[in-house]
Amino acid sequence: MPHIAEISLEEAVHMTNQESGMGVREDLKKIRCAVVFCLLSVLVLALPTAYLLVGNLRAHKSGPAQVRKCHFLVILRKALVSSAGKPRAHLTVKKQDISPPTGNQLPVLQWEHERGLAFTKNNMNYTNKSLMIPKAGDYYIYSQVTFRGPTPNHSKPVSITQTITKVTDSYPEPTQLLTATKTLCEMGNNWFQPIYLGAVLFMEEGDRLMVNVSEIQWVDYTKEDKTFFGAFLL
Repeated sequence: MPHIAEISLEEAVHMTNQESGMGVREDLKKIRCAVVFCLLSVLVLALPTAYLLVGNLRAHKSGPAQVRKCHFLVILRKALVSSAGKPRAHLTVKKQDISPPTGNQLPVLQWEHERGLAFTKNNMNYTNKSLMIPKAGDYYIYSQVTFRGPTPNHSKPVSITQTITKVTDSYPEPTQLLTATKTLCEMGNNWFQPIYLGAVLFMEEGDRLMVNVSEIQWVDYTKEDKTFFGAFLL
């Protein structure tokens, strides 16, 4: 007769406990792996968020001027991407021909429109110190003028002004679209002061845009990124 193994009750219980222990260990191992995976996933998702928060904090700490500049660059980048075939121009500074202003009008700046970073495209023309609008619509118009010079020898502060002016055939007098004034007070020997203007404005076909300044002899024309002027159709 074949031999039949007999297992006592104690041995059966011991084997059952061993199998249960192995199952518990396997379950614990799976749980640990799941926890590690979840932690790694949270870390991966948190890194981009932390990067964006740090970027925002740096933007706020850099001051209003830097924030305005970043905002302008975002608008300019979006406009250039979607502006194929639309009128646009970017003019850069050049050495000024200082001449006395006409009437009560402030001196008008002259610009470079072909060389370096300067350009005019899609029927936007530069002539007689002004940009000619070829098509009616909403335009983003901007200008930055950097002033540089010696400390004014005056008993009272001196102010500098920049104005973007529109000239149209339907109205005899120039129209001031944007203007800003800053006061020079307790400046150092090699001071410089930028003034930036920018806004979305509706323009009619044939309108002409120009930039006027109060102290043309102090305009910094040494670099293209210090003084510039432009417009583009949105």
